[in-house]
Amino acid sequence: MNLSLGIIGLPNVGKSTLFNALLRKQAALVANYPFATIEPNVGVVEVPDERLNGLVEVVRNDYGQKLGDREVPQKVIPSTVKFYDIAGLVKGAHKGEGLGNEFLGHIREVTALVHVIRDFEDDNIIRSGAVNPRDDMVTIDTELILADISILDRMLRGAKDDAKSKDVEAVLRVAVLEKIASMLNSGKPARELALDVMEEKAIRGVNLLSRKPILYVYNVSEGSVSIRQDQANQSNEYDRLSISAKIESELCSLPENEQTEYLRSLGMEEPGLNRLIKAGYKLLGLQDFLTAGPKEVRAWTIRSGAKAPEAAGAIHTDFERGFIGADIIAYTDLMKVRSLKRARELGSIRLEGKNYSMQDGDVVEFRFNV
Repeated sequence: MNLSLGIIGLPNVGKSTLFNALLRKQAALVANYPFATIEPNVGVVEVPDERLNGLVEVVRNDYGQKLGDREVPQKVIPSTVKFYDIAGLVKGAHKGEGLGNEFLGHIREVTALVHVIRDFEDDNIIRSGAVNPRDDMVTIDTELILADISILDRMLRGAKDDAKSKDVEAVLRVAVLEKIASMLNSGKPARELALDVMEEKAIRGVNLLSRKPILYVYNVSEGSVSIRQDQANQSNEYDRLSISAKIESELCSLPENEQTEYLRSLGMEEPGLNRLIKAGYKLLGLQDFLTAGPKEVRAWTIRSGAKAPEAAGAIHTDFERGFIGADIIAYTDLMKVRSLKRARELGSIRLEGKNYSMQDGDVVEFRFNV
């Protein structure tokens, strides 16, 4: 499953600084002027997952450090997230102001949005557009809504022509699009409209900007990041994070053995970027299952609640088509014995069928026949 997040926001809010920290290198131009980013910078980021290290130990316990002249395991492959650092948006983007047309076009390519909001004061950094976080949010949402309205008008005309045939799905499509149009015209993004399964199916392929899930990232000062995040945690606001892009940039420049101490000195348990990726998973309803063997230890991304055959299909379509069953053990249970062979001897590995709902951290070996 391809997870792609578009980093959006007004000019000079810290998008490119955050993007560079994610990639742990200077991939994007960081400059103190609007539109330093024109074409989107694209980077693939590994999802931090300590469970992979645990599985490496398990595989080596079962097979040794080497098989012949090859290391065990030969490869360790984490899940990945693709990030797009997209040009800054200004008021009037839906009419082509600034880099509006390019900006809106690039947003259509991503699964979800990470809206970076400047929430710190620095007279040395130019502030474009909004003067406070709330205005920033309104500006971005308004541009997405207005862009959607113009597209939806064309969609509705075509849908109404199709509905003249009285086809049930075509009629439902018109009804849902009209419901979305009403929401947009009231000034609210389409993501706030709850649709049932049939309604979702009726508008499959409709790629509206304001329907994309959105995660708000407040770029705060170094001194306030831990306090702000504690406040968000207590209020259960899973769709918003407080991160200091400056701290994250400094952190990734340090040797790995110094990063933990630096975080501890700031009162932080883990990098903000780890929290960002985890929040992205939660926002999109995703989870990982794991596979382990002498050739490969790997994490696979699936939607939460996926059945075992669907998970098998994430590895290969043949696995799903010929699915027989799945040998499964929870990662936490496996780490009690630290050996798949020993877990099997103890009867800790269970066989699950096609109706099993996968759990995050399941260690799996699929049985299939094509």
